[in-house]
Amino acid sequence: MNRVKTDLSKFKNTWFKMGASPFKVYMWYFAKEMFVNSAFPFNGFRKFILRLFGAKIGTGVVIKPHIIIKFPWNLTVGNNVWLGENIWIENQAKVVIEDNCCLSQRAMIITGNHDYRKETFDLIIGEVIMKEGAWLGADAKLCPGTIMQSHSILTVGSVASGILEPYSIYQGNMAVKIKDRKMES
Repeated sequence: MNRVKTDLSKFKNTWFKMGASPFKVYMWYFAKEMFVNSAFPFNGFRKFILRLFGAKIGTGVVIKPHIIIKFPWNLTVGNNVWLGENIWIENQAKVVIEDNCCLSQRAMIITGNHDYRKETFDLIIGEVIMKEGAWLGADAKLCPGTIMQSHSILTVGSVASGILEPYSIYQGNMAVKIKDRKMES
């Protein structure tokens, strides 16, 4: 049987636009390393830098040190959101994090992947949305196109793709619903 093989020399993603001029992208990489993906201690200044580069950041947002955000102009963060240390937002597509969400340390949001069915290994992207009150646990990962509905939880070290139901707790790789989220006032 003659099988088609991956040929990365044929990879082309010329259709993909970064959403900013090459100069802005270059300046972002410099600013990111100096002030965002660093031990720089001032939360307010990190928010200022992200807004300067096009991120929409609400009020009451806490951004811990050492975070990676690929393209801030593709990021919308609501009010009272916590972004923990060492999170990674690889956002070639839009990422929306609504009010009162929490991303725990080392959590990852991924909006890009590759089409393994094609020899050219084409880039594919999909937006990620975290609805109000969602919690992305430590070391957990959201894949392209994932929507965490209101108050859903993805537990520590889990990986999710698709739609997570509201007020539900998911666990595993690939994550499955393990129980309902019950909250008290």
